[in-house]
Amino acid sequence: MLKTSFYDGVTRFDLARSLAGRGRYWTTAYFLDGLLIDSGPAHTAGELVTALEDKPLARLVNTHSHEDHIGANGGLGRAHPGLEILAHPLALPVLAEPRRLQPLQPYRALFWGWPEPSQANPLAEGDWVESECYRLQVIYTPGHSLDHLCLYAPEQGWLFTGDLFVGGQERALREDGDIWGIIASLKRVAALPSSRMFPGSARVRENPKAELRAKIAYLEELGGNVLALHKKGWEVAAIVRALCGKPMWIEPFTLGNFARRHLVLSYLRGDSNNE
Repeated sequence: MLKTSFYDGVTRFDLARSLAGRGRYWTTAYFLDGLLIDSGPAHTAGELVTALEDKPLARLVNTHSHEDHIGANGGLGRAHPGLEILAHPLALPVLAEPRRLQPLQPYRALFWGWPEPSQANPLAEGDWVESECYRLQVIYTPGHSLDHLCLYAPEQGWLFTGDLFVGGQERALREDGDIWGIIASLKRVAALPSSRMFPGSARVRENPKAELRAKIAYLEELGGNVLALHKKGWEVAAIVRALCGKPMWIEPFTLGNFARRHLVLSYLRGDSNNE
C-alpha cells in the first residue's frame, strides 16, 4: 500500500504492507529533485519502483539499515541504472548481505519483509548530498541504531530524521536501542534552525523545535526516574511497572524484541556515561 503527499518540493511516500485490508506499520520515503531518502519495506518495493519509474532518480540515501528503510534498494537500482546508494559506513555490510547480517524476527518479516542486497557508498559526518536544487548535510545520529544518520538542508530548514524522532511518548524500546544515544542525537538536531521536520514514520512537523525539546525533556525525566528508583534498590520489573505503564500487546507479538523492559535496561546501561 502506497500513499503520496506533497510538501513544497518534497514528495512523501507512505508505505505499508496491506493486511486484512489495512496498511500496517507505515514507513516513509521522501523524494526531492532526483534524491530519494529511504526506500521503505520489501513488501511495497514494487509499488515504490512504479511510483518513481518516470522520475529522474539519481541518488538514494538510507538513513539506517533497518529492513523497513532499505527494502526497495535492489528494485530501484535495477529500474534506474547508475543509481548511487549512500549510507553510513556501518550500514554498508548489512545492505550488501541483509539476510545474513540482519536476521529478522517473525514480526519483522511479516510486516516489512526481507530486503534484496544492494551496494552502497559511505557517508560521513558533515558530508554533503547535492542535487541540482538542494544541498543536504549528513548528521550522524546514533541511538535508534548505530548506523543512523539524518539529513539537513540549511537553506530550506528541512530536517529528515529517519527513525530518530517518532511521535508520542516512548514506553518501550527495541532490544538493540540506545536511549541515551537517542537523547544525545535529538539534542543535536534540536539545535539546528529547522522550519520543517520530515520523520521516517510520523507526520511532518512544522517548526519542530518545540516538539523536539519536549521529547528530550520527557526522555530525560523518565531516565532520571528510572535511575532514582534503581539506586533505591528497585528491581527492573518493578521499575517497568511503575514508570512504563500497562503491558503492551506488541511485546509478546514481537517475542520481546520491542518491550518496556528494554527501555529501562537501556537507561541503566548508559548510567555510567551520564552520572
